[in-house]
Amino acid sequence: MASRDSSDRDGLSRRCVWVNGPVIVGAGPSGLAVGASLQARGVPFVILERSHCIASLWQKRTYDRLRLHLPKQFCQLPGMPFPDNFPKYPTRKHFIEYLESYSTKFDLNPRFNECVQSAKYDETCGLWRVRTVAGDGATAAEVEYICRWLVVATGENAERLVPDIEGLQDFAGEVIHACDYKSGKEYRGKKVLVVGCGNSGMELSLDLAHHSAFPSMVVRDSVHVLPREVLGKSTFELAAFLMKWLPLRLVDRILLLLSWLVLGNVQKLGLRRPPMGPLELKYAGGKTPVLDIGAVGKIRSGEVAVVPAVRRFFRSKVELADGRMMDIDAVVLATGYRSNIPFWLQETDFFCKNGFPKQPFPNGWRGRSGLYAVGFTRRGISGAALDATRIADDIAGLWREETGEAKSLVGCRQRHVYSLVK
Repeated sequence: MASRDSSDRDGLSRRCVWVNGPVIVGAGPSGLAVGASLQARGVPFVILERSHCIASLWQKRTYDRLRLHLPKQFCQLPGMPFPDNFPKYPTRKHFIEYLESYSTKFDLNPRFNECVQSAKYDETCGLWRVRTVAGDGATAAEVEYICRWLVVATGENAERLVPDIEGLQDFAGEVIHACDYKSGKEYRGKKVLVVGCGNSGMELSLDLAHHSAFPSMVVRDSVHVLPREVLGKSTFELAAFLMKWLPLRLVDRILLLLSWLVLGNVQKLGLRRPPMGPLELKYAGGKTPVLDIGAVGKIRSGEVAVVPAVRRFFRSKVELADGRMMDIDAVVLATGYRSNIPFWLQETDFFCKNGFPKQPFPNGWRGRSGLYAVGFTRRGISGAALDATRIADDIAGLWREETGEAKSLVGCRQRHVYSLVK
């Protein structure tokens, strides 16, 4: 790796850095998995992270009661299982501890507080040019990384998604996104409208009920709700086993039957099921079924109310799609996240406008010109771990070929990189 300093006409210092290997954008579980897999194959790399820590989503934007939804053996990263003393479903703190140990074990050393502004493939020199701003205020500096390969690991949940609902800006009570929610103890005795009925919406409603708040959960669309476990066995694990022997639609029927036996008829509670089965819907559109950990029981007991879509907000009330008016004290938007790739990656062939690869799983991990993506499978950490291994294998083969047969070419590229900043 080599670098060269130059000056910016706006007064910011600027450096140009040659990376003899890939640049990985993002130090979440996906980026760490790629880094560790490359480390195991002897390939140098640089991980860029806009925050001050690894896994910033988990460390700064998750609620206190969060646990992994799947058993730990399905959520481990390449090269390191979870400790035996961790629970079957690790807590948020357990998972952060695991990731920090993982980063230390593989000596990953991300470059923190470096926010990628743009990344573009330079056809002239056959290299990626990744521009970042490091630091802030008087200490801010621009850095341009030049590399042969670019790994996009910013994930599916890079930016909060806030819906445009009429009158929301006029509501006088507190309005927060789920990423800013920590605990229901702050809402004791309050009427809280939870907008969204995915895993986050269900769990936040459950947490609010546990802390003696009065949550109402907005269910706008149909949703599959499955028990997290059936007779002590993970529903996900059971589905994976059945998929080895049975067609997908038959597995879906079995899962729905088991769900009915465990949870009862949830449609009577206002939770309409989609016409497509849970696994079929997941594979077709990426919509994950809700794994229930107690919210359905709270709905059945009346401690969590289910309400239809919001029509508009007023100063202290909300009008629902069925015309009802409700008094509320606070709003929690469990409306999900989105990819931020369209804002910084200057590329149109591999990614869609929504920031997801155009090719569905399992083919959405590799693009052209040394571009890769990890963490966009809509299959959680297990999908990211699988893609990380594929990416590392692919880059390692190319890296050995280039370093073994074309060392002089690398020198030429470095000289060309220096000319870029003159």
